[in-house]
Amino acid sequence: MAETGFQPVSGFDLPRFAGIASFMRLPMIGLDDPRLPQVDIGLIGLPWDAGTTNRPGPRHGPRQVRDMSTMIRAQHGVSGVRPFETVNCADLGDVPPNPADLSDAMDRITKAVTRVHKAGILPVCVGGDHLCTLPVLRALAADAPLGLIHFDSHTDLFHSYFGGSMYTHGTPFRRAVEEGLLDPARMIQIGIRGTAYDSEDRAFAAEQGIRIVTIEELFDRGLKDVMAEARQIAGTGPTYVSYDIDFVDPAYAPGTGTPEVGGPNAFQALQVVRELAGVNIAGADLVEVSPPFDGSGGTAFLAASILFEMLCIIAPALAASRRVD
Repeated sequence: MAETGFQPVSGFDLPRFAGIASFMRLPMIGLDDPRLPQVDIGLIGLPWDAGTTNRPGPRHGPRQVRDMSTMIRAQHGVSGVRPFETVNCADLGDVPPNPADLSDAMDRITKAVTRVHKAGILPVCVGGDHLCTLPVLRALAADAPLGLIHFDSHTDLFHSYFGGSMYTHGTPFRRAVEEGLLDPARMIQIGIRGTAYDSEDRAFAAEQGIRIVTIEELFDRGLKDVMAEARQIAGTGPTYVSYDIDFVDPAYAPGTGTPEVGGPNAFQALQVVRELAGVNIAGADLVEVSPPFDGSGGTAFLAASILFEMLCIIAPALAASRRVD
């Protein structure tokens, strides 16, 4: 049972439109807070989008997701899981970005997540663009490569952009494989679709043994069948889950920088996360929510709902593993 101080503020005690917004209305605990060692799962904002190549805005994502997450309640409507009573969850604040220096900004993320990881806290990060994932992986995979289950409409496996820019939101998983942070044999990318510049990313995936599931295959086979394969590929080893909100069709998630039509609906967006049960999740993120393109806040609310689904999978598994330990 989680300690009382780690419970979210109830809408019965304080209306959801009042108070300071935090992820899920959880307590805010800084990295120097003496309560940090009591935290099991830490939600971390990564308000940085210097890797964006077209429509900027995901740097504002963590703030809007916090705001919309005030609508999240304590209990899952289907499973009945109450993650905040299962383990101690907290909002660990934002990693202060450097919007003028890409390398320094990534170093800041790596250092912050390394501190969280060494404290025994499982990080769930909220971006930011997808380049944010690379410095997180540098922190979590410093000792051994991780598996990856990746929901996206793009592979993000390109070598470079604009004649040599190696670090963009289209390159993080290429860099992660090259740096030995991910095991290609334990990688699966789900929902890939849309027009393409060329086939360079697909060729790299085939060469490395990375499994790509196109949106056509996902819909032909069905979500449960594809997710069973994802669990098999991930195996029992530590696995990172990365969820780009543009995995979802822009009819349901328009607030993103690089939308692609023909994707899953909002329910399917939640369903794939529910099918992660049994995966040894070492960390996760949700990225590419762009408030400038999210007039109603619906994209950010969907993102907050996806994050809650993640917590409802991660928290019981984490509690069970720690009871065994």
